[in-house]
Amino acid sequence: MKAYVFPGQGAQFPGMGKDLHEASETARAMFEQADEILGFRITDIMFDGTEEQLKQTKVTQPAIFLHSTILAAVIGDDFRPDMVAGHSLGEFSALVAAGAMDFESGLRLVAARANAMQEATELSEGTMAAVLALEDDAVEKICGETDGIVVPANYNCPGQLVISGEVAAVTAACEKMREAGARKADLLAVGGAFHSPLMEPARQKLAAAIEATAFHIPRCPIYQNVTAKPTRDPMEIKTNLVAQLTAPVRWTQTMAAMLGDGAAEIIEVGPGQVLQGLFKRLDRSIPRSSAAV
Repeated sequence: MKAYVFPGQGAQFPGMGKDLHEASETARAMFEQADEILGFRITDIMFDGTEEQLKQTKVTQPAIFLHSTILAAVIGDDFRPDMVAGHSLGEFSALVAAGAMDFESGLRLVAARANAMQEATELSEGTMAAVLALEDDAVEKICGETDGIVVPANYNCPGQLVISGEVAAVTAACEKMREAGARKADLLAVGGAFHSPLMEPARQKLAAAIEATAFHIPRCPIYQNVTAKPTRDPMEIKTNLVAQLTAPVRWTQTMAAMLGDGAAEIIEVGPGQVLQGLFKRLDRSIPRSSAAV
């Protein structure tokens, strides 16, 4: 069985999507449509912008979504997933590629999500930190015992977890995790506490946008971040997408579930190869590849 996976924020790079634009008429049409929908020429930033310009949340999230969904469209008949999943933002790419919603609806939701998350970061001082070589239950225990808001945000793979919350609480938790034996527990250069309770204002705004969007039954099951379980139920998909903003990304559990359900090949669709690397940490024997034009 083939599992197609879609990357999230952090996979962007200068020049992303330019090769797709040059090689495919379908891609060119979709990029032009995206410029119109967003109201600014995101293609100029993607193709010729700087790394700093690409880091803007309102640019980063639509850019990665565009790269992933356009690549899936260009693959055409060769895109035959038995299951799909996406890491955080990548869940939206996966849903569009699998036919749960159309390209325009997906892009509008991603833009709304990016703007809502940016606004939420300006309401509270939050941050995130990467924790390496500490068991998940130890990280969870320390977060629960630390004063203030600090929670597990991304279960990326065994031995790699990201925490999120208030700056003081995350900083204090990092110190405790280093004392508990973590090889690394360092703050990340991010502007907000994603996948934590500090994203509640963004969750409320996104909920209204998702509720107003038409969803369909996808062509194959999607393993969603919040549950790490497969579903094809449009209402369940909507509920989980809303919950995702304040809940952790259970990617370790998602990978294990996909492999347990028979995934025999992992194909990453979008910029970079981060997700392939995470699957490698879980099972080196599974064939991995990137989608190509």
